[in-house]
Amino acid sequence: MVKRREGQEEGNTNNRPQRGQLQGVGIHNRIPMCQTTPSLHLLVNSFTTLFIMFGHPKGLKTLFFTELWERLSYYGMRAILVLFLVDAIQTGGFGMTDEKAGAVYGLYTAFVYLAALPGGWIADRLLGMRRTVFIGGCIIACGHFSMAIPMVATFYLGLFLIVIGTGLLKPNVSAMVGELYPEGGARRDAGFSIYYMGINMGALIGPLICGYFGEKINWHLGFSAAGIGMVFGLIQYRLGAANLGDAGSPPDISNEERSELMKRLCYGVLTLGIILVGGFTMHRLGWVNLTLERLAGGTGFFIVALAFLYFSYVLTFGKLNSEEKKKIGVIIILFFSSAIFWAGFEQAGSSMNLFADQLTDLNVFGREMPASWFQSINPMFIILLAPFFGAMWVNLATRQPSILVKFAMGLGLLSVGFFIMAWASVYASETNKVSPMWLISCYFFQTTGELCLSPVGLSSVTKLAPKALVGQMMGVWFMATALGNLIAGILGGQFSSFPLPKLFGAVACVALAAGILLVIIDRPVKKLTGDIK
Repeated sequence: MVKRREGQEEGNTNNRPQRGQLQGVGIHNRIPMCQTTPSLHLLVNSFTTLFIMFGHPKGLKTLFFTELWERLSYYGMRAILVLFLVDAIQTGGFGMTDEKAGAVYGLYTAFVYLAALPGGWIADRLLGMRRTVFIGGCIIACGHFSMAIPMVATFYLGLFLIVIGTGLLKPNVSAMVGELYPEGGARRDAGFSIYYMGINMGALIGPLICGYFGEKINWHLGFSAAGIGMVFGLIQYRLGAANLGDAGSPPDISNEERSELMKRLCYGVLTLGIILVGGFTMHRLGWVNLTLERLAGGTGFFIVALAFLYFSYVLTFGKLNSEEKKKIGVIIILFFSSAIFWAGFEQAGSSMNLFADQLTDLNVFGREMPASWFQSINPMFIILLAPFFGAMWVNLATRQPSILVKFAMGLGLLSVGFFIMAWASVYASETNKVSPMWLISCYFFQTTGELCLSPVGLSSVTKLAPKALVGQMMGVWFMATALGNLIAGILGGQFSSFPLPKLFGAVACVALAAGILLVIIDRPVKKLTGDIK
């Protein structure tokens, strides 16, 4: 049973054969790619596809289980992260306030996304995807094992290592799946449907394993379990490396080019190091009061400013014609809509995790289950519902809703989930804990919203972006997800200081308002998208 904190503060102090396209930038979306493609019927039964893996390249099995183990470690650790941070020092946690814990969670999950951008660059330009994935996995495992050491310094070192390792591994595993199918077509789509099943299976199993060990036995044992999972993934990845063929091979560049690229990388790492050391030094000297909460807020402004500058530059100096500029305008609308969605959805690991731990009746048949197990509900619903959504989009064919209407549906369903949580919060207290069905119902609507919005966003950006800017636009697109994760952590930090009905209600109202606005502007935006659906 998780011990509740008692006010203690933190102790001790296009196609991956052509590099850079969609599959090379994808990060940790746990949903099948149910875009509007002719071969969507292959997704109608995701379970069946697992039994026909023998009809695909042998390398798919290697990448399937690499992704499964990596997602098990990522979502397993994430499920107990905030619970560990707010747990009392006497019972093994850090005794943080909700606000500080939310800031840590938001910064961590945001930088996981942002790190995928240099991770893809390193693989494409220097090491090749295959080698980069293995190095990333090793760094991830070291990060989890570092967190298993009960020290403040090793905990933050572990988070840093996991961010770096995930940035190296995630975009490149997806990319190699694409390289297994140079012919493209329906067989490739079926391969990705199998691959994304591995993502969801790992996301489902991870919280069950790490949550049990972390909450019921010892927090650091839970972190160790995540590290062990990543080690299993690395072992099978090495054993199955021969099955990958030429997928993920190093780029064919000269020694001079490699040397120049290494210099650029070193300059980038050095610049980052100077910024980090400089900020820490100024904080220690008392020149700036650099708290985690302020750092999280500053990072949010930085991401928004960076996106604004990029879009402004492209529209002003990108040498685009009027049609291309119109489509960039649509991407900007989708960017902020996506950030709003993920700001609500990713509270699964922050405010809703705390709600499960502190205000939900966890007694099941006379035994108390770990609160982190609720983190497995979303991937379970994804596995169950994705085939139906795939079939629905296929059956609608030309009668499908527009891009903005699908986004509005996603935001509306997210809003329904948070209205449910606001309703539950009216009755919930530490002496009157509410039924788990409130959370389960919320996750159901959030998952259906995710299935409406996330794959559509990925597909739409590749369709709307000018061909020369597809890779860049996908990088900027995932900045929206990073921003949403950061906001989710900041909002989760208000769990104790802000009345929950108002907190959840405010998120629901913002999401609903954004969805309604998208419906209102749908007709004029259709004129900007042209024939793109």
